[in-house]
Amino acid sequence: MSAAFRERVVDLDAVAGNVARLRELVGTPHVMAVVKADAYGHGAVECARAALAGGADWLGVAEIAEGLALREAGITAPVLAWLHDPDEDFAAAAAAGLDLGLSSRSQLEAAAAAGDGSAPVFVQLKVETGLSRNGLAEEDWDAAFARARELETQGAIVVRGIFSHLSNASPEDDRAAIAFFERALASAAAAGLTPELRHIAASAAALSLPEARYDLVRLGIAVYGLSPFGGSAAELGLRPAMTVRGRVAAVRRVPAGKGVSYDYTYRTSGETTLALVPLGYAEGIPRHASNRAPVSIGGRTFRVSGRVAMDQFVVDVGDLDVQVGDEVVLFGDPATGVPSADDWAEAAGTINYEIVTRLGGRLTRTFLGGER
Repeated sequence: MSAAFRERVVDLDAVAGNVARLRELVGTPHVMAVVKADAYGHGAVECARAALAGGADWLGVAEIAEGLALREAGITAPVLAWLHDPDEDFAAAAAAGLDLGLSSRSQLEAAAAAGDGSAPVFVQLKVETGLSRNGLAEEDWDAAFARARELETQGAIVVRGIFSHLSNASPEDDRAAIAFFERALASAAAAGLTPELRHIAASAAALSLPEARYDLVRLGIAVYGLSPFGGSAAELGLRPAMTVRGRVAAVRRVPAGKGVSYDYTYRTSGETTLALVPLGYAEGIPRHASNRAPVSIGGRTFRVSGRVAMDQFVVDVGDLDVQVGDEVVLFGDPATGVPSADDWAEAAGTINYEIVTRLGGRLTRTFLGGER
């Protein structure tokens, strides 16, 4: 397949295969594939289907709108949504059968009132265990759990799960949070709650901290074949699902000392060929990677030469015979000899999560494999 002008190619078979591999590694009764933020830039609906085909039995999203989009696409698998507007109306989510992740007493009351009376609203209570973001604070646990049990007895809700999130700051910090989580679970049990799901681990802890696995793990970046630790995902048996590529838009031969792109932060060291690549920060290509990030052209790796601009950047390819229309790969599966998202993350001073999730703009998206 020839490259489009600007394109991200997503291999859905890689997504399914990664989930199957992760299930083998973690061994939990349940696995949630997190498809928030358009599946980290990979395509939420398509990747959700691929993840389910690979063995996931839950899907996770941040916002209710993301969960409703899955339902509108015909996906019936259990979905948890956990980040809500302060004035969120939970009625549509309840009607669609989404599980609501709740972090406050006010959300609990709103969720209980959102049902139509024909069936309870399924909720999962999030507790704060040290990350200092959302979640029920320890001083609120007893009252919140008692109220949840009361609402459950009335038939308004079912508390399907209790969950939290880890910082990944260090194994010691994560173990301290797990101990905190155990206290929350004990408080919930004392109130009479018997959730079927307990979960605190995302990709990093799921792979490195067995005591964090509980009943379910929430797998995000690893589903897409990228390591949550940095470095090679191949060591985990995972394959990157996304390739970002384009076609050379222009080629010119220039003399030594020629300034390239804005501010002339790059000048040629000798007579050379410059190739213009039509991707820029409008597509989410990080400007911070200027003069640093690798690209593959003609089977060889070069560096971005000069500033990444809104629509384009330049690559000094030396004496390589490059033609207009030749394929350029920014990143993909390093097993094929091209740079990785981790290489771009290092060049931009960020993490692989951001590199893939920030993509958009005029990039077309092409899916390979899977059932769509």
